[in-house]
Amino acid sequence: MGKILVKNKEMVVPGEVIVEGMDYLPAGNVFRENDKIIAETIGLVNVDNRLVKLIPLTGFYKAKKNDVVIGQVRNITFSGWLMDIGCSDLATLNLRDASSDFIDKKADLTKIYNFNDTVIAKITNVTKTGYIDLTMRGPGLTKLRGGRLIKVAASKVPRIIGKQGSMIHIIKEKTNCKVIVGQNGFVWIQSEDPVNEKKAIDTIRLIEKESATEGLTEKVEGLLK
Repeated sequence: MGKILVKNKEMVVPGEVIVEGMDYLPAGNVFRENDKIIAETIGLVNVDNRLVKLIPLTGFYKAKKNDVVIGQVRNITFSGWLMDIGCSDLATLNLRDASSDFIDKKADLTKIYNFNDTVIAKITNVTKTGYIDLTMRGPGLTKLRGGRLIKVAASKVPRIIGKQGSMIHIIKEKTNCKVIVGQNGFVWIQSEDPVNEKKAIDTIRLIEKESATEGLTEKVEGLLK
């Protein structure tokens, strides 16, 4: 019979034993050692049925294949673009993956994506040495025009989005802003009204700060009244 040694949403540190027994499964930022599930990082325990995972409180974004991220152009080479997606190394968007349309190799690449342009892209590969490949060939992968870009902790992205998109729906509906959240913690916000834009940003910062508190949805709705 499995035994949970800590409460749900309780903070644990690396190496701390969360569960004893084989009735539970490690799901993220934890690992199994014999019959124990142990924390890999500092974070909040989340137990969902038989799945045990941690919501990290600190740390950089860890790139994963198939993540949809927001990035900014930091350099342009002969064969593509180097993007800042919040990792220690820049990610690569090669010419062949930059668009569903044909791009001539002799084209002026700055006319397609220039320095500091913001895009939505998908990670197609992450090597053991940290090399990251991106693509913009797919639905919703596009250049973002205008708006503001803010950075939140990548670990808080699920809370900002909410269950089945509930939290981000509230923000969009109450502020009338366009909001796109990358899995890397980059958030793009656009509105014709700077007051609404600031309200959306303040709300996202509130969620990031108080992600572990009870009654967060009510606090967000109160802020947006």
